Amino acid sequence: MTARTLFVTGTDTEIGKTRIATAVLRGLVAAGHVAVGYKPVASGCETTPAGLRNEDALALAAAGSPGFAYEAINPYAFEPAIAPHIAAADAGVRIERAVLDAGHARLAADADWVVVEGAGGWHVPLGADWDSNWDFAGWASAHDWPVLLVVGMRLGCVNHAMLSARAIAATTTFAGWVANTLPPRQPRLAENLAWLEQAMPGPCVAQVPIDPPAEHAIEPAAWLGDGARP
Repeated sequence: MTARTLFVTGTDTEIGKTRIATAVLRGLVAAGHVAVGYKPVASGCETTPAGLRNEDALALAAAGSPGFAYEAINPYAFEPAIAPHIAAADAGVRIERAVLDAGHARLAADADWVVVEGAGGWHVPLGADWDSNWDFAGWASAHDWPVLLVVGMRLGCVNHAMLSARAIAATTTFAGWVANTLPPRQPRLAENLAWLEQAMPGPCVAQVPIDPPAEHAIEPAAWLGDGARP
């Protein structure tokens, strides 16, 4: 089988990408699909007897279909919780496009859906040379993957959301955005949501409250098209 792919990015770090990506995975699995998460590059990993492990990558593995090894889901793992390209440089490692592509291809060969979670925001670099266009934006756009933007609803989110959405739409398919409500609850949340709903270049596919599990608010079949249905 050859999987369809959804790339999940965010307006910043710590705004709920993993929360939303795991909800999408659970929805796809519940709909009868073989769905797997892919965290190609992760910093902020813990040392375990099995090797470096990242909390977000582990959550993706738990939410998706069984049978996929951790190393397949997270090929590049770095211990310090810093920007991935800096963590890689400190470790003496180059993040190679061919490795990311091959890892995705292996997962896609055994799944209906691959949900790829980036790190930080859309333009987080994967190498030291900016001129090479080696960042998550360039990589996802080169594959023409549809992109779901997670907007952390907090002060400043309107600017971050608009800049990110326009940058995504300029180079690949903007699948839509999720309003992920962060604690403490944003003052004038309703007004900010209303403004973004009429200004963003794609649909708001879900508004996720602070407390309930995100999968209660996200139904992939409703916005990913016929391919999301069993």
